[in-house]
Amino acid sequence: MTDSRSRASSPDDASDLRLLFHRLNNQLGIILAHSELLESKLSDEHQRSRATQVVTAALEAMSVSRSIRDRVDHD
Repeated sequence: MTDSRSRASSPDDASDLRLLFHRLNNQLGIILAHSELLESKLSDEHQRSRATQVVTAALEAMSVSRSIRDRVDHD
């Protein structure tokens, strides 16, 4: 049995989810922008590598967020 609280079941629920995805992507965008800036300014290879990991993680998180949003929109 599907719990109705776990899925978007009304237009308001879908709208709330879209707002949450928008807010999440805004925050991830900030993380991405700052980590890319940091990555470009670091001269130490080890530190730059860590910044690159943050960039990669932010991009992956944005991709996962989009995938979840697409699934919610198509259900």
